[in-house]
Amino acid sequence: MTDTSQRPLRVLAAMSGGVDSAVAAARAAEAGHDVTGVHLALSANPQSFRTGARGCCTIEDSRDARRAADVIGIPFYVWDLAERFREDVVEDFVAEYEAGRTPNPCLRCNEKIKFAALLDKALALGFDAVCTGHYAQVIVREDGTRELHRASDMAKDQSYVLGVLDDRQLAHALFPLGDTVTTKDEIRAEAERRGLAVAKKPDSHDICFIADGDTQGFLASRLGKAEGDIVDETGAKVGTHEGAYGFTIGQRKGLRIGTPAADGKPRYVLDISPVNNTVTVGPAASLDVSALTAIKPRWCGAAPEGPGTYTAQLRAHGGETEVSAGMVDGELRVTFTEPVRGVAPGQAIVLYDGTRVVGSATIATTTRATADA
Repeated sequence: MTDTSQRPLRVLAAMSGGVDSAVAAARAAEAGHDVTGVHLALSANPQSFRTGARGCCTIEDSRDARRAADVIGIPFYVWDLAERFREDVVEDFVAEYEAGRTPNPCLRCNEKIKFAALLDKALALGFDAVCTGHYAQVIVREDGTRELHRASDMAKDQSYVLGVLDDRQLAHALFPLGDTVTTKDEIRAEAERRGLAVAKKPDSHDICFIADGDTQGFLASRLGKAEGDIVDETGAKVGTHEGAYGFTIGQRKGLRIGTPAADGKPRYVLDISPVNNTVTVGPAASLDVSALTAIKPRWCGAAPEGPGTYTAQLRAHGGETEVSAGMVDGELRVTFTEPVRGVAPGQAIVLYDGTRVVGSATIATTTRATADA
């Protein structure tokens, strides 16, 4: 495996146009690596993506990335991966919602674009590693194997969305910000000291390919309206909807239920059935999940042998929870020590052993906790 910590490398720095990737590229160059910057054009019509310095795919973002590369003093290119992004991220996102699941497009982008399409192209061109502005660490063990770990600063840790990386991809990954214990203001101050104009640029949020932030409207434009029933746990109709894809497990707001609950308490989305276009709602306690199965596991190194005790993260900005997990008949079976709430099929579960990322899988089914659990 390539040891990106010991010798100067040919590094391809993915530059989104934001402050983190710019500082990461600058640090890689300062460390003595031969760095080339690249901005990924992910839309055939960049104006249709989020603007106002909030996305990572706009024309202004590519210009910001180019200006940062000029200041750092490295070559810079724009690579067109729009078609690959449409197929692997956007269409996957729509298909997952249509099937009643809740996908994470940023995780899919890391898997399919930044550390598959981009890395493959980089290696073909003779680069040794791809550098990004993610907050995570790749640690090289004495035997030369590599491990993905949480960032030194847990408040900025982004290892969850990198849990899809395999050992081959880790061998060519460089995260210069991962061992930084510092605030985002200090990262911005470093960018300003380096003369990078993106020092004060706002962070990106939401989904880059949904220009106005209206996920439900975006899905409706792709899938069309499909009226169906909203029912309670007994199957009684309590309202209607214009498309089951517009809901997520655990959702409380926007249900537009005309019939109040018998106990007067709020109701939440418990289940989404695309087969009969039905959304089931109920009390918060019914969201508690005691176990799940997950498919398509991807291990950050060797697959674990037998069942084990880990911590798990279920959302990009969520906390950890203790679990027991193991592979059974090709599926990852996970049992929670304490019930967790609002777990949705389609989400990624990422397993950790301390700070080490063991791997990730896509949630397929959940088991609700019993009423007296």
